[in-house]
Formats: sequence, C-alpha cells, structure tokens
Amino acid sequence: MPRMLDVSDEVRAEIGDEEAARLLAGESAPGSYDCTSCRTPGDSEQERTSTVLFIGDETAVLAFAHATCLPSQVVQVTEEQLQGAVRSIGAGSADSQQQPLPAQHTQQAQEPHQSQQVPGLVPEQAVLGVTSGLVLIQGELHPALVVEPTAPVARPGTFGSGDDFLPLLIEQGFMPLTELAAVPPVLHGWSVLLAAGQLHAVLQPNPSGGRPVAWWQAHQPLQVTDGWRAAANKHQQVLMFAAPVGSIGRQPREDLMRDALDKAAAGGKLVGAALPLAGI
Repeated sequence: MPRMLDVSDEVRAEIGDEEAARLLAGESAPGSYDCTSCRTPGDSEQERTSTVLFIGDETAVLAFAHATCLPSQVVQVTEEQLQGAVRSIGAGSADSQQQPLPAQHTQQAQEPHQSQQVPGLVPEQAVLGVTSGLVLIQGELHPALVVEPTAPVARPGTFGSGDDFLPLLIEQGFMPLTELAAVPPVLHGWSVLLAAGQLHAVLQPNPSGGRPVAWWQAHQPLQVTDGWRAAANKHQQVLMFAAPVGSIGRQPREDLMRDALDKAAAGGKLVGAALPLAGI
C-alpha cells in the first residue's frame, strides 16, 4: 500500500530515485514506526511521515518521523554517533525500524562535555559545560541548553587574558540578553541534533557551504528527560544561552539555574538564541 511519506529533494539525491520510488510505493517503508523525534508510534499509512537520512563516515541510516515533528532532511553525524544510535534503537524496541536513529531533542543532565569546534577555543585550555533544563518564559516552559566554558576563550590568532566568548557568539548571530522576559529570536542555520532521545550536538552553518558542522559535540550522548523532550517537541526548537566562565556554574536544580541566568543577564554576561531541532 502507498505510504504517506515526505521524501525531500536532499534525501532523494542521497538514496536515488529508485529507492525513493520504492519507499513511496510502500515496498521498503514501514507501516508503523517509532518516530525518531518524539519516540512515539507513527503510521505511514495513516499520517504524513518524514524520511530522515542520517549519514556517518561509512554508514547511512534511514529513519522515519512524524511530519509534524521533523521535516524530511539529511543529517550529518559521526560514525560513532550513528552506530551508538543504532545500538540504542535495537536495545529499546524490537519493533523499531531497521535503520533508524534519529534526530531529536535533548534534555537535561548537568554534565559538561568537551567542545570540539568552539570559535577560538583551544581544547587543551577549556572545555564547554553544557547543561540542559526547562526555563519558564511568559508562563510557558521551554527546553534550554546553557553553555559555559571552563576558561576564557580567546579570538583565533590572538594572545592574552581577554575573553571573547560572547563577542564571537554575537558575531554569529546570538543576541545579548539583559533579561529573560521573552524568547530570543530564532538563529537560522544553527540547530540542535538529538538522536534516539539523546543530545548529540549543536550544529552551525558550514563556512564552506553544504551541510552544517558541529559547533559543540558530545563525547558521549546526553540523556534527556520526558518533560524536556515534550517541551522541545511542542516548540520545535531549543533555547541556547551562553555565558562567560564563572557566570553560571553547575547548578543542581532548574530554579537555581534560572536564578544564575537572570543574574548573568542583568550583568550583561548572557547571550541567547532559539535553535531549531535538527534544522538544516
């Protein structure tokens, strides 16, 4: 039976017209599946379904998502992330589709992870602490990532004790925030990559063109909570806040994290943006 599948031009270019036709005809697409984004059941015979192709260094995995959760797209990940996602899916559900691992939203866990591509950051000198949690803005809970380096970040090619972490992010389009009274504007081209309910990376535009590249990448995927994931699915975006070293700290509770964010904003030490989920 034909499937209600969305196959984007980008996905079609990777899998070929013949495979795309087989998918649309229902020959190689599942009827039921677990959405790679919200992890709840879907049915490609009854509702619009997106094809999401994850490409690693040597492996490609075709996953399926509710069209209301994710658009059809190609997402570049590392081979290690892709294999880990496949293992996670296989362990999680015997019914889960053969190839899928997904792009989703992630959530909380107050754990720092080493950054791989922070503008101007020398890995031996600093790592990025990335904390996820829910932030209340205008009466609604929003999924958020709070990023803080462990040492000052210098501009590439410069030396000294200055900290250019926030100026570098502002140049990329992040907005200085003096308070958390409203959701910051969407920063197009950047996105948050989640797969199988785990946070894998924050992606930024590729300076050379083509697919986005990792600005921050988790050495081990970060688990997310159901509440954070639900908020991410509702808003289809994640708020990212960044502050210089020593501004936020590792807070054990979300209310304490919010207090620290408010103080950083009031002191002119906070930037932010709304990043789409695995947006490409």
